[in-house]
Amino acid sequence: MIYAGLTIHDNRHAMTDLRALLKQRRVLLADGATGTAYFDMGLTAGDPPELWNIDQPDRVRALHQGFVDAGADIILTNTFGGNRDRLKLHKLQDRVFELNRSGAQIARQVADAAGSPIVVAGSMGPLGELFEPLGALTEETATDAFTVQAKGLKAGGADICWIETMSSAEELRAAAKGAINAGMAYTATASFDTAGKTMMGLDPADLAPIFDDLAEQPVALGANCGVGASDLLVSLLTMSEAAPDRIFIAKANAGVPKIHGEHVHYSGTPELMANYARLAANAGAQVIGGCCGTSTRHLAAMRAALDAYEPEPRPDRAAIEAATGPLVNPVVDQAAMRRRERRGRRRA
Repeated sequence: MIYAGLTIHDNRHAMTDLRALLKQRRVLLADGATGTAYFDMGLTAGDPPELWNIDQPDRVRALHQGFVDAGADIILTNTFGGNRDRLKLHKLQDRVFELNRSGAQIARQVADAAGSPIVVAGSMGPLGELFEPLGALTEETATDAFTVQAKGLKAGGADICWIETMSSAEELRAAAKGAINAGMAYTATASFDTAGKTMMGLDPADLAPIFDDLAEQPVALGANCGVGASDLLVSLLTMSEAAPDRIFIAKANAGVPKIHGEHVHYSGTPELMANYARLAANAGAQVIGGCCGTSTRHLAAMRAALDAYEPEPRPDRAAIEAATGPLVNPVVDQAAMRRRERRGRRRA
């Protein structure tokens, strides 16, 4: 049954239904960075974060708790790379179910101890392989990999599968089918980091139709990661214009990454991320969070901004850039490029 946004399952966990919570609140706050945060906590480059679900559960739990204390309504499990293909690189492909179940259990413990409903979102990132004909992946093998991961997340108490940082329509569909096979609701976000599109050429306007013929539709969809808050917000404008009836997610990096030796620093301040959160809400997002570089300090500023939020006019690119900085990798105006080329040839 559903009560005050909670769905009770077998009297074991008070599990939060994202759909019900979205009906109660104008905007929900998702958490911040996982991978970059774990590096700050001692994770060594090249080691799989998912193994911490077994070897360092207290550190995983501490990050979840930090985000909850900062005001997050949604926390993502430490399972982004917890699929068979990525774990195979570390000879952990036989531990997919175990590592995902453990990751969900840790987040579930933090959520159950919180004083308000917290959604446990089972993070599902890309497989790290290309689909045919560019690579060896098929829809069948990819769906099977995601199904095993989703079943592990479900067994650990995740409320929903959180498909994120995707680049291709094929992989988005395979991940969605994996969640559906496991009997899980799901959300889906892509990373529009290549001149306004994903690495594989997916346009923000074409995201929603990917799921039209599936047995279950995503609870929400949107954008995450990418190359900065400004670029993500422009992608959000395109998505929400193309499919105004959908619920949208915005989960941007904390500014732009800059490498200093072995350390990656993100340029975004808490003030910038607060501005981004308000703009994301005005651009149509109902779920707003941070991705790489987003610390608990950033998230607390975003929480304060959303708590004080009053709807304002929908921003345009100029308003976005004025508040969060210039686009890092803007959409290429192909017609303008052709005009410049023609002028150059005439001068020659």
